[in-house]
Amino acid sequence: MKKSVLLLGLIFSFAFANAQNATEIIKKADEKWNGEKSSRGTMTMTIVRPTWERTIQFKIWTLGRDYSMTLITAPAKEKGQAFLKRETEMWNWIPNISRMIKLPPSMMSEGWMGSDYTNDDILKESSMVVDFNHKIVGSETIDGWDCWKIEMLPKPESAVVWGKVIRWVSKDEYLIMKSEYYDEDEYLVKTELGKEVKTMDDRKIPSKIEIIPADKEDQKTIVEINEMEFNIDIQNSFFSQQNMKRLR
Repeated sequence: MKKSVLLLGLIFSFAFANAQNATEIIKKADEKWNGEKSSRGTMTMTIVRPTWERTIQFKIWTLGRDYSMTLITAPAKEKGQAFLKRETEMWNWIPNISRMIKLPPSMMSEGWMGSDYTNDDILKESSMVVDFNHKIVGSETIDGWDCWKIEMLPKPESAVVWGKVIRWVSKDEYLIMKSEYYDEDEYLVKTELGKEVKTMDDRKIPSKIEIIPADKEDQKTIVEINEMEFNIDIQNSFFSQQNMKRLR
């Protein structure tokens, strides 16, 4: 009886330690990618389709998990369009028609600017740290990097668009090298690959992200990070509807 109790205790202890370690890994990877407090960067997104390609350039600012702003800088047709997340509210300013649109939660799973990136990805509505339970399920080498393979299941109370996420995080630099996103029926929806690791500001990060849909042949979205600064001095007052209209 004592042996059974001891064995059961060891199993629970191992499971708890695994969960704690997995959550810590995801938290460190998330902070390295987004900044521990804030970030500012410029990016180029190329939407690849079987018969055409389209390129969009944009700037992005973040402050914690509650505030983010994205400004389209090219092409000219969309230039000046801005997206804002402020706590639980999300907005889109369209200067061509001088219209401010509030984005409902139902739009979070839709493609941002017609890409394979979702509104949730850009506006960071869901938190990979807070909204999911994490478990290390193995180790694999991705593009030469030795990685933890971590399964992420949404918490029952979390309003997230994914049924499951599997993420590969490098063991030495906490780089997100690969992510797989599944729907509620556990069908693979898309895969994200981190490539071309470079030093930006004070850290190494993948400078290119490829988003590949599972069910659409010859289709993908490539996001290239041109520059990135972390833990900048920025206040929550920057993230306002008034500022959306003034950004350049």
